[in-house]
Amino acid sequence: MTDAAYLLVHADREYLLEPGEEFGTDLGVIEVPEDVSAGDKVETHLGTVFEVRALRGPDLFNHLERTGAPMMPRDVGLVMGHTGASGGDRILDAGTGTGILAAYLGRAGADVTTYEIDPEFADVARENMATAGVSDRVDVRTGDLTDELDALVDGEPFDALTLDTGDAPAVVERVDDLLAPGGRLAVYSPFVEGTREAALAAREAGFTEVETLETIQREMDFSDRGSRPSTAGVGHTGYLVFARAP
Repeated sequence: MTDAAYLLVHADREYLLEPGEEFGTDLGVIEVPEDVSAGDKVETHLGTVFEVRALRGPDLFNHLERTGAPMMPRDVGLVMGHTGASGGDRILDAGTGTGILAAYLGRAGADVTTYEIDPEFADVARENMATAGVSDRVDVRTGDLTDELDALVDGEPFDALTLDTGDAPAVVERVDDLLAPGGRLAVYSPFVEGTREAALAAREAGFTEVETLETIQREMDFSDRGSRPSTAGVGHTGYLVFARAP
């Protein structure tokens, strides 16, 4: 993996820029050298110094171009932890969207084939994979995964399947033909109805270790009066079904 973009940071300012890019700010024009590396310092024409930093996963969530609501880091973390995705794994993904999950998987060293049904979304996702430096590991395909199942079944099995689509239960019904023995399944849904259907489909398909989780996260507030969970924001993001292929 090679970094295709970097964060340039000064105080509370940070910009996602590529080598050779020129970017104007009220602090001066930033000219990023072609041979820039993490740890370098870049000075604007007004003398403001920016530090060059390598991208991390949370930076992708904050700065990649969005085509909708991307998967939250807390949900990505659960998917990564429960599937055990790592270097050398072959992962099949559907519902690419912005590509946050695919980028995380690629940066972990996995080879990802991901399907996005919307052509414009797919184009943005490809650009995001280039920005994240994982174009060589993440193959963004335009199309509906359900239309490609027959062809994929005839190929090499995948180590994990990750789904963020409304028709996930229909895919789960055939997923045992796609996964290697013991391969992992992860299905994300913002709605409990789709989650229930995916969990039932996994059990009917003979999967083991079927587990359904709701992701809830609360920030903490600390003050002179005391400490308590924050009353602001919504802690719930979605539901996740995990299972293991027989």
